[in-house]
Amino acid sequence: MRVLVFGATGQVGSELMRDPRAVGLTRADADLRDPAACANIIKRANVDAIINAAAYTDVDGAEKAPGLAHVINGRAPSAMAIAAARRDIPFLHISTDYVFDGKGHAAWTPKDPTAPLQAYGRSKLAAERTIREIDGPHAILRTSWVFSDGGHNFPRSILRAAATRDEIAVVNDQVGAPTYAADIAETLLQMAEQLVARPSKSGLYHYASHAPLTWAAYAREVLQAAGSETLIRGIPSSARPTPAKRPANSRLCCASLRDVFGIERPDWRTRLPGVVAASGQSRSGTAQPSTSRPATRRWSA
Repeated sequence: MRVLVFGATGQVGSELMRDPRAVGLTRADADLRDPAACANIIKRANVDAIINAAAYTDVDGAEKAPGLAHVINGRAPSAMAIAAARRDIPFLHISTDYVFDGKGHAAWTPKDPTAPLQAYGRSKLAAERTIREIDGPHAILRTSWVFSDGGHNFPRSILRAAATRDEIAVVNDQVGAPTYAADIAETLLQMAEQLVARPSKSGLYHYASHAPLTWAAYAREVLQAAGSETLIRGIPSSARPTPAKRPANSRLCCASLRDVFGIERPDWRTRLPGVVAASGQSRSGTAQPSTSRPATRRWSA
């Protein structure tokens, strides 16, 4: 199986590129601000499946540039999906817990009604709707709170802050499950392989780790793994307003992914030691080597 990956340098994309079956597209190869150009790449690509791991992920920035977010997160993936469907190639797309309004405490299922609270969620939902309407093999994978050994993510931000501060204020009224990028990548590759063989598995699925918790509790877990003595002070979201409103409940029910694809949920806590090591932090304070990454295999027609 040969897989074309949009967003090869992002958190999930970088992990996908560790697999020898993946051929990567960076922003220089495929600019999602030009949906037609992205579709044209798919029209001539010699691949068995396509994974879109690219997105406009600046949630607050999307409030200031909703049009741009809609093009990158909505129109571009829709154009890709249409092009893939015309060639009968499975198209896999990463979506988000932010399509929900975050009410209640129950884990959201793929069948639950959506009501995004911000421009980012609306842009992601726009792509979902188009992809689901297209008559072609596809899978939409909603996930939450993505983190990895590299790049910009919550654990690394907390570790950087803890290096210079004795106390960090973190919101404690938003609940979700941190999900490791490498686990998402492996899940997408397993899904792609199965979709090539059985397109009838097409649909909308959720994937997130076990053990949801608040951002404040998450920060404490990160610092405990690093052996840091920095204190985490929980605060309400109202004490730290942001341009984009976040859902209070980002729990995701992943039962359908297990039932259809046989993919179980991981425990994100087993991934923290690697993230801490890659950040250069350790219990002894000794710098650790960063995780090396393979060179991106560039796409060619």
